[in-house]
Amino acid sequence: MSDKSSVIFGNPMPKSTIKKANKSKKKFIKEFGDDSNKVYHLKAVPNETLDFIGVQNLVLSDEPLKLDDKAFIVGNIRMGFGHYRISIAMASCAKALGYTPYWFDLASFDATGSKVIRKQNDMYSVASRISQKSKLFNKLVWEPLNSEGFKKITYNAPDQKNAELMAPLCHDFPKDVPYVGTHVWPSQAAVHAGLTHVVNAIPDNWPMGLHLSEGAIHTVQTPFAFLGYKKLNGFAKTELKHMPKGTLKNVGHYIDHELVANLKEDTAKRLERAKGKQLRFLMTVGGAGAQYNLFKDMISFLIPYLKEGRIVLFINFGDHQNVYEKLNKEIKEYDSLNTKFFDEYAEFKKFVAGIDNSELHGIYSVYHKDIFEAVYSTNLLMRFSDLLITKPSELAFYPIPKLMIQRVGGHEAYGAIHASEIGDGTWECRDIEAISSMIKLMLEDDDVLTELNNNILRLNENHTYDGGYEVVKLAVAGKID
Repeated sequence: MSDKSSVIFGNPMPKSTIKKANKSKKKFIKEFGDDSNKVYHLKAVPNETLDFIGVQNLVLSDEPLKLDDKAFIVGNIRMGFGHYRISIAMASCAKALGYTPYWFDLASFDATGSKVIRKQNDMYSVASRISQKSKLFNKLVWEPLNSEGFKKITYNAPDQKNAELMAPLCHDFPKDVPYVGTHVWPSQAAVHAGLTHVVNAIPDNWPMGLHLSEGAIHTVQTPFAFLGYKKLNGFAKTELKHMPKGTLKNVGHYIDHELVANLKEDTAKRLERAKGKQLRFLMTVGGAGAQYNLFKDMISFLIPYLKEGRIVLFINFGDHQNVYEKLNKEIKEYDSLNTKFFDEYAEFKKFVAGIDNSELHGIYSVYHKDIFEAVYSTNLLMRFSDLLITKPSELAFYPIPKLMIQRVGGHEAYGAIHASEIGDGTWECRDIEAISSMIKLMLEDDDVLTELNNNILRLNENHTYDGGYEVVKLAVAGKID
């Protein structure tokens, strides 16, 4: 296992950074133990929710792993819903290209590396929720950390050192198996384990040292991110050596095959509904369960439009039932307008399949305890929705008109900037006044949704939404042509 924390893309790290990285790894070993020499075996079991794309979950086993001849590993973690969402897109595209996707969630095992991931994820989720409740914490701590703190190249060194503890979980993988990491830690773990066909699918549009995984092919979704990473722009106060040729590629947006394959048909229906028909709005509660107050204000604002039948509202609460219960209690008219799908995935899928032939009214509240059902419910509803109301995270890149609401962390701001510049979403509307004003405009003048939908068709012709396919091809090739 080669050291990746002392020199990053030819840039030597300060002695203090190296010391900090070593100290971080030792701290986690002291807390969770050192299993570096333990041999972990895995086996594949069918993922019942994602069976339509043939996903196989990898779990611990007493026997060595047996992979399909066309295996494709999707290395991921749950950090919010975003990285799972990208992982599903990669699995979908892999299946469409003839590969068998294996779901490798590094946080799901009883191993030191998994415990390291879970602890850091818990800290991130707590901080995300605090940032939405405390403007002072958000301004002084969370925004600066997410935009500038994570940007420093020195931030990458401790992560690289900690990722060494995750490498043992990759023991059973053939060195040349195609592998994509949809978070930097699974990518780093695979590289430390000696895998040679690793793609590090970078999720955000704001270049940060946090996302570097030297030894992998790095992919980004936008030209802005490509240039920022290529030059390692702003990653240090001094000039840095840039990322070498063959280590970075702009592939376009990471989107599921099902959404890309049906894009033209779905967009044509949206264009038709925009001409005065009932519109379907889709709101999503993120994996961290943040932004409660903004959700409450938005739903309250939409009540009159729901009552008169001008719109219907789909809300995917993910696996956050507590958010639903609180909204239902505090918004007086919520319950009278509400239809629930709670842990009824089969019934929910039947409802979605018949949406275009159904009379819709009010609010449709969706909740699933199962994480895959919770995440994919948004994908199912997306095809039949006219406007996605979302924070500018991973959903900012999806081919549906988007109303961008307040970000959770400074890095997300650049997802909204990108969407507004290419024309498939709005800029970031950070409060209820801005959100309500934008919704009124969309309802009063169909030019807005018509423009966004036409832009999506144009972007599709330019292969903007083909990033998932391109990532799979890169992982199979193991190099950038």
